[in-house]
Amino acid sequence: MNTEADPSPTPGTAVRAVIADDERLMREQLRARLAEVWPELQIVGEAKNGLEAVELVQQHRPDLVFLDIRMPGLTGVDAARQIAQMEIGEDESLPEIVFITAYDQYAVEAFEQGVCDYVLKPAERERLQLTIARVQQRLQRRGTPDAEGAPPVQQLLHKLAAQLNPGGAPRYLEWIQATVGQAIQMIPVADVLFFISDEKYTRVQTPTIEALIRKPIKELVDELDPQLFWQIHRSTLVSVKAIGGISRDFRGRQIVAIKGHTEKLEVSRSYTHLFKGM
Repeated sequence: MNTEADPSPTPGTAVRAVIADDERLMREQLRARLAEVWPELQIVGEAKNGLEAVELVQQHRPDLVFLDIRMPGLTGVDAARQIAQMEIGEDESLPEIVFITAYDQYAVEAFEQGVCDYVLKPAERERLQLTIARVQQRLQRRGTPDAEGAPPVQQLLHKLAAQLNPGGAPRYLEWIQATVGQAIQMIPVADVLFFISDEKYTRVQTPTIEALIRKPIKELVDELDPQLFWQIHRSTLVSVKAIGGISRDFRGRQIVAIKGHTEKLEVSRSYTHLFKGM
């Protein structure tokens, strides 16, 4: 993992980026091309695998991340999922994601929508300029109504993972094996209202049962259908059909009401876009 000692730029003066690719020559080639088409861009770190990429994003909080799709240990898509689940401060935003791939156009249609983009290997100047123009537009739209209507990142990453998976669409969980009192019980996922995690356990709540499992939220995110369950906080997943309404507390935070249940679930800033227009 290579990090640079560049100090953080003054807000609004420069965009900061991380590059992740397991091939050193590809990292060097992309860095050189970026210097040509976006000389103001600051490369604050380089990673040779997905785990290093996630660590660099946590350390530097860049505006932009270039992720090779095929990397050892943790793929670019898996790294993007972890990045998309990071908690951010009130004045921060999650980084824009650009995937680096050797696939042709027909295989990367999923990149053409929403908040993700791509660069084909080797990075050609003309295609890279198009990608950079899109990224710059999204960075400029941050905090505007147009940006708030963007599709959830996690749903796009699920679709992308399914498209790149030769086995076809992923199989989602249908049953949860959980501890209820002293017994083990099989709970249909369709009955679950929400999941809430603490440091050790995840609570599974249905209209009639409260149970515990040892599976963290970051694993459940990948195993549950993103059309049926939305992540609204680093520690919370909620069934879309169980959402009874959205309100704000005295601090301005969005609060989700659950149908048929007294629990109120907080929405972290990273996920407020899910409820625009509701």
